[in-house]
Amino acid sequence: MTTVKKVLYIGGHGKIGLLSAPLISEKGYEIHSLVRNPDQAPEIEKLGATPVIKDITELSVDEWADLLTLYDVVVWGAGNGGRGGAELTTAVDRDGALATIDALEQLKAAGKPTPKYVMISYVGATHNTANPDDTSWYAYVEAKKAVDNRLNASQLDYLILGPSALSDEPAEGIEVLESPSTEKETSRDLVAQVVAEIVGRDEFPNTPLEFYNGTNPVSSI
Repeated sequence: MTTVKKVLYIGGHGKIGLLSAPLISEKGYEIHSLVRNPDQAPEIEKLGATPVIKDITELSVDEWADLLTLYDVVVWGAGNGGRGGAELTTAVDRDGALATIDALEQLKAAGKPTPKYVMISYVGATHNTANPDDTSWYAYVEAKKAVDNRLNASQLDYLILGPSALSDEPAEGIEVLESPSTEKETSRDLVAQVVAEIVGRDEFPNTPLEFYNGTNPVSSI
């Protein structure tokens, strides 16, 4: 008998989170979407997901560990790309994400069930730079760099996703990047399809998986 995978998507009310939830549910997996605002729960439920109401900025490492150990796969899709200002970006995109990694390592060290981890990042995040005068964007770039490098230094079972510049058109297929490019676009629909594809994999593709809109089936990754 096959055990249904239990998936937690952190940042479930983001655009990619809203697209991912029904796709994951359609594959027969149990999807829980973590959101901060309880008013968003009905919308999450309509997508076939179970809402988990938590504030990323308030959870301790121990609290994250207690939550994450309940799942087979955890997807980090939270963040504001600097839109909420440098302080909030640092609190969510860097500190919140790092706390989940610390929690997973704590579980692993204790020999407890430790989920696989998917980090939605962006292409070239580990070496991209930004002008410090643009405080919000600089905070985002530095946050994603810190988190991806922290993951790469870990012994966790993880995959970093590196879409290129995001767009909103429907996805027709995927092309995996052989080298980082800022000239390509990746639809959010495609990112959601990739997430739904990989959460069911027993083994992840090589990390980072950097990709953009193409013509190959997502199942080819």
